[in-house]
Amino acid sequence: MAKIITIPFGYLLDWLYQFTTNYGVALILFAIIVRIVLLPINAKSRKSMMKMSRLQPRIQEIQRKYANDQQKQNEAIQKLQQEEGASMGCGGCLWSLVPLLILLPLYQVIRQPLVYMLHETLETATSVIDAMKAADPSIFTNNNYYDQLVAVRHMPDFVDVVRNAGITLRDATLQGINFDFLGIDLGQIPTFNIFGDQWKWDWNSIGGFLIPVMSAGSQVLSMFISQKTNNSVITDEKGLEDKETAKKSTSAQQGKMMMWLMPLMSLWIGFTVPAALSLYWLIGGVASMIENVILTKHYRKVYDAEDAVRLQRALEADRLEAEKERIRAERRAANPDGITENTSKKKLQQKQRDQQQAAKEAAAKEYAVKKGLAIEEDEEDTVLSGIPSRPYCKGRAYDPNRYSNHNTEE
Repeated sequence: MAKIITIPFGYLLDWLYQFTTNYGVALILFAIIVRIVLLPINAKSRKSMMKMSRLQPRIQEIQRKYANDQQKQNEAIQKLQQEEGASMGCGGCLWSLVPLLILLPLYQVIRQPLVYMLHETLETATSVIDAMKAADPSIFTNNNYYDQLVAVRHMPDFVDVVRNAGITLRDATLQGINFDFLGIDLGQIPTFNIFGDQWKWDWNSIGGFLIPVMSAGSQVLSMFISQKTNNSVITDEKGLEDKETAKKSTSAQQGKMMMWLMPLMSLWIGFTVPAALSLYWLIGGVASMIENVILTKHYRKVYDAEDAVRLQRALEADRLEAEKERIRAERRAANPDGITENTSKKKLQQKQRDQQQAAKEAAAKEYAVKKGLAIEEDEEDTVLSGIPSRPYCKGRAYDPNRYSNHNTEE
């Protein structure tokens, strides 16, 4: 499965080397091509991280609300992320780790140029190394892991040795590979201890030392810019930038840790592998900074438009609330004692019916007067309860004389 990636990488790096005739320039172009190919993934990662950053104020509000119930807190945060279309968990971080996975197959390509760049079999490469070691073992180090790098670098000086050993190689292989880049041997493993016996005060050693250091520095600067741009998109419910939440957000705390962890790892790796890999990492860090600025500017326009809509809605809600408060204040001023009449729906309906009935009766009387008709007064029926508006409050069978003494008249 690893060869599915390493073999295409080897052919691409070989083609770039043949095209540029410079191993360092070929690596720089390789790093740029990789960043371009991974641009959709990096864009998705950037968008996801910015989206999660924007949700930090609302996530912190949920955490405060359900501080004593972790299950409800997780459910509420998950629901919020689903509604907003944000990546769950560390989705953005996982996508950002994809470029690091490129280092593993690239490392194999750099470590075994005879197999992957010059396209010789592993058996042939082993035979070439054995023949060269038999002829001059001093050019090799005790670390057999990088024998192919040494063999390819010195290949032009051992053409006769290889031919005499009966090993058939391609003409491109016999020419070897020149790892020189600006006076620095990219096939060497940089020395960290400048006071050690292996250190030499020449540009090759100094340049080899600076490449891993610059690579780690580019990682720090790239993550610093990424964190700053992430914090700039954290906004409150009105769409205004929330700097206080940005300082306390979980992503900001994780970003501070990663800002130093990744560069330290890059620095350590840079002094344990050939300088070529650190050069690739350095170019990747510079390209990442440029890429983050462009992607952030693009997505910031989208999010600014969303913030403008949220701010407009918030202002409209504030205006409506202010208008309601003004009306309430006017009512309080007009009725300082707070006395209000009964506004029951049934009583209002009954009152309306009574008014309509009274209006009809008044109109009938007015009509009778104009026509000279006699007006008959309605005799009010006597109700058992004695209360006209509540005729049955004492029951339908109420009789005030039920228990009277009928024998008194007798």
